[in-house]
This record gives sequence, structure tokens and C-alpha cells, in this order.
Amino acid sequence: MKVITIAGDSRNLEDMRKLATGLELVSELVSHHGALSELQTLPVKDEMDVLILDCRHGGVAPIEDLERLLGFYPRLNAILVVDQESPELLLRALRAGVREVIKTPVGRDELQVALHRIHQKSRGVHRGDGRVMAFMSCKGGSGASFLATNLGYGLAKRTDKRVLLIDLNLQFGDAVLYLSDRRPAATLPDVARDIQRIDLSLLKSAQIEVLPNYSILASAEDPTQSMDIRPTHIEALLRFARAHYDFVLLDVGRSLDTCSIQALDLADQIYPVLQLTLPFLRDAKRLFDVYRSLDYGPDKVRPVLNRVERAAGDLSQEDAEKHLFYKIFASVPNHYKSVTASVNQGVPIQSLDAGSPVSRSLEELADRIADRQSEPSRGLLSRLFARR
Repeated sequence: MKVITIAGDSRNLEDMRKLATGLELVSELVSHHGALSELQTLPVKDEMDVLILDCRHGGVAPIEDLERLLGFYPRLNAILVVDQESPELLLRALRAGVREVIKTPVGRDELQVALHRIHQKSRGVHRGDGRVMAFMSCKGGSGASFLATNLGYGLAKRTDKRVLLIDLNLQFGDAVLYLSDRRPAATLPDVARDIQRIDLSLLKSAQIEVLPNYSILASAEDPTQSMDIRPTHIEALLRFARAHYDFVLLDVGRSLDTCSIQALDLADQIYPVLQLTLPFLRDAKRLFDVYRSLDYGPDKVRPVLNRVERAAGDLSQEDAEKHLFYKIFASVPNHYKSVTASVNQGVPIQSLDAGSPVSRSLEELADRIADRQSEPSRGLLSRLFARR
């Protein structure tokens, strides 16, 4: 297991490092000197299995800070090392999600036993961390925001899973307009300012609800309000959202900056959206070169063709794949009438025109992403008899 030890006292940190080094279950050990209250997320990029928080030598156990941090990491198991075990401390630690509390003096055998208990309880246990999917425009006007918002609606409607869309287009985000005419009480910058005390009630208070299981966290109308958002805010928000939602969709926009790259790093999949025209392929090629430089492989990057039409002389999917060196993941047909009506009315296209080829394509894409078997189309006779 990957273990990180944190202590505000350098003596404690060195002592715990010596105790944990070489233990049977410890495959990787990271040490961090500092106060837990100063951390918005763990000071490591990789996922950790165990956090050992050392509060010996008179240190106070920061239970509230620990509970907040564990809210970002659904797979993380916490061990608390303290001078004294009071019933009140044990109860507070249990409620915060701490798995083990060890009292001084700490020995290697005792730490090994605690790690073994965690390992045994964690084996085969699936923890509810959701999938993060980033939608990005290869060029302005690609339709990425339309696809992201309406795909989120399809995922929520067809799977009954919890879905959250976060508008990460920090300068010109308008994702909420595709599905609702309501104004949000708070926006992404408001949540970022309070990221240290984020919980579900705070996050939900800033959302626009589209369905009982589908909400949108809007970007600010005023671009200047987003200037103080930092990559650490994005990381904390996405880790928290992943821990509490089954699907987290990100409308990233088109810009590449430290915040958007942080979001792309944390995403399980990236869906760059493009059209089959030379200007789109040219800009997509530049973007995909950046993906390769960031080590985003074909399992992570899933290009989506939008507004596809079948006409003689048009570029084909094969042309795009040869140009981009990535396999096209999905194609969405062009149907101007239904898409325009959906955008202008701020209503999901599946709700407005379920028979549209775009609606059917988005339903198939939602089923594919959710690993859900699409319902087979019924013939005329079965539909007639079903009405009885």
C-alpha cells in the first residue's frame, strides 16, 4: 500500500518514517512536515492508500481538518497516532472516518497490525468514487458545451446515477443556459473561495438542479470573478466531487492554462470535440500534440465528432484519425432544427425532441460511457401490442 505520514513535529515525522520503512505492506512511503490545516489536498500527485497523522508530543488531533481532507479521498484510510486515547477523541475520530487510533509508545509490530487490518478490510471493497470526464473544444463553435450538458442529462435520466456538471470555462462559461433559465445563487468562484470548508450542503447550495440527480455548478457571469481561482482549488473541488457523485462532467472550454491542465490531469477521460473541416482538424492537431506532451494516451483521450453529415467530397472519420493519430470515439450527427430549438429554449434536447437523431446519438453515447446495454428497438407489431 502507498502510505503518507504527516506531522507538524519533525521528531514525530522522522520517528514514523523509521517505523514504517520496510514494513511488509508498505510499497511506497511519503513524508510531509507541516500542519494538516494548511493542506487543501494531499501534497502528492499519486493516490495514497493510507494516511498516518502523527499528533504525539502534545500535538492536538485536528479531527475537523482530517474529516475535511478525507472527504476528498474516498479510498484513503486514516491512522491517527496520539499521546492519549480518550473516549471523546475515539468517538470523534470514528465519526470523521478514521480507521485506526494508536497510542504511544508506537512499535513496528503495532503499526504492522493496523496496516494489516486496513488491508484486509479494504480488499475487494469498492468505494464510491465517481468518474471525471472533461469535454474540451478543439475550436470555437465545436458544440462541446451542448454535448456535455445534454450528455449529463442523458446519463442522469438513463442510469439514475448522481451526475454533476462543472462549468470550468472560467472566462466565458455559459453551460447552465443550455438546460435552464434560472440564475444560480452562487457560482464556481464562490465555492473556490470557501474550498477549505466545502461539504455537500455548500456545494449543493451553489448548484442549479436540472433533475433530482443532475445538477450544474455554473461559472461566474463576470470573468474577473474567476481570476483568483487556482489549480489547488480545482483539485480540491474535483476530488470532493468525485467522492460524492457517480459522474462528474467538466466543460473545460478551449483555453489551456494551469487550472484547465489541472482538471485534465485529474480527469479519467478527455472528450475533445471537433467537426470534420480543415480548420477544425488543424486546431485539433495542435491540441492533440499538447495531449501527447502531457502523456495523455489513447485510453484517456476520446475524440468526438460533432455535426457529422454524409455528403460526397466531405472529409471522413478515417481522414480525421490519420491526421490526429487518435481513434475517434463517437460521432454525433447534424440536426440543425432540433439542436437550435434546444439551445434557444434552454431545454435538454432529449426532452424537447426525443426522436431527433442527435437525441438518439447522445442516448447511445450515455449508455456506452455508463457501460449500459441499450434497449433494442422494438418492431411495429411489438409496439402495437404494447399499447394494449
